[in-house]
Amino acid sequence: MAVDRKLLEILCCPVTHAELEPAASSLLHMINLKIEQGGVTTRGGEVPEAPWEAALVTRDGRLAYPVRDSVPILLENEALTLGQLDANG
Repeated sequence: MAVDRKLLEILCCPVTHAELEPAASSLLHMINLKIEQGGVTTRGGEVPEAPWEAALVTRDGRLAYPVRDSVPILLENEALTLGQLDANG
């Protein structure tokens, strides 16, 4: 499910204030594989319980936020630090 384009133009990362863009399907696939394996934690220290239907990522590629029912969840505790994807193999 896509985030409305006009909404995307005004949103930014609540942590870094960087612009956000939809995650590529390959990145979303990698995130969901790591979630399935229990190989990532959110910035709040939780292991996500379900795969993400979509994600928004900062343009610098540092953070990703889940999108649920076409609504971006822009809470710091819900974000993933994308460096975990490489660090965990």
